This record gives sequence, C-alpha cells and structure tokens, in this order.
Amino acid sequence: MEEHKNLVEAVLFTTGKFLSIEDISKLTGIASQGYLKQILEQIKKDYEDRNSSLEILNDNNKWKLNIKKQYLHLTEKLLTDSELSKPVQETLAVIAFKQPVFQSELIKIRSNKAYEHVKILEEQSFIISEKSGRTKILKLTPKFYDYFDVIESQLKSKLLQKNENSNQ
Repeated sequence: MEEHKNLVEAVLFTTGKFLSIEDISKLTGIASQGYLKQILEQIKKDYEDRNSSLEILNDNNKWKLNIKKQYLHLTEKLLTDSELSKPVQETLAVIAFKQPVFQSELIKIRSNKAYEHVKILEEQSFIISEKSGRTKILKLTPKFYDYFDVIESQLKSKLLQKNENSNQ
C-alpha cells in the first residue's frame, strides 16, 4: 500500500488541482476505485496526524493536495512577483467574468491599455480571440482554468464571492 500511496501523493502534488477518482486511477494505473478511495483517505489521515502545512481536500469526490489556509500568507508573498501585472490580472478578471466578451466592450471598461493586456494574455495562452466583424471575441482557454484551479461552471460564482469578500 505504501508504494500506491506514494504514487497517488505524487499525482496530487504534480497536478495541483482537484482530480476525480477516475482521473487518479488513470494517472496512477490503480484500477480499483474502492481501493483508491481507501488510499486517499489514508493519505488524508496521514497529513492530519502529522500536523503538516499541507492537507488533502475532498470536494464532491474530487481530491487535491493543498496548502492549509493558515500558511497561505507565505505563498502569497512568493506569488506577488506574478507573471501577470496587476492591470493585466484585472483585465483577465473582466474577461473571465464576462466571457465570451467583445474586445470593443473590454476596451470601454478597461481603456486602450487593455489592447496590450489582451496581447500578453494571448501570448501566455490564458485567452484566445476570434475575429467577429471589426472586433474580436475573447474567451478563456483550458490553461486559465488549470492555472487558477477553477471549474468553468463555478467561475462566475467564485468571482462574485471574491468581490463580495473584498468589499466587506
């Protein structure tokens, strides 16, 4: 069982996102989903017993290795030198909330500087654009969802929740 626990832990660490048991099964080669669930529960317990800064989360039968909330301040400091500047992140947030969005609408919201932001976001594969008349339609890519570890169907509610929390 130890070797299987190591395989599962390595997959969770490497992917950094929520995975279904089916996904973990495919990635580890462990066919029995019942056995795999036992392994996941044991790894979760191991982290709890160890009083680690990491934890295994189970959300609707999707599993993830995560940093505990009380240690997130450390990683936020490390991530302040993000690949994306704050203005580019804000433009991406507008695209994420309104998507699909016309580039012309985005420019009205974010100003002409958003043209450069769109270029950066396309270069880094967070968005794609498709010609639509004299403007473009901007959409998020799968990389966006993986990078920010969000499920497409939950994106708007998470953005609204984050906005409400920051206004309090």
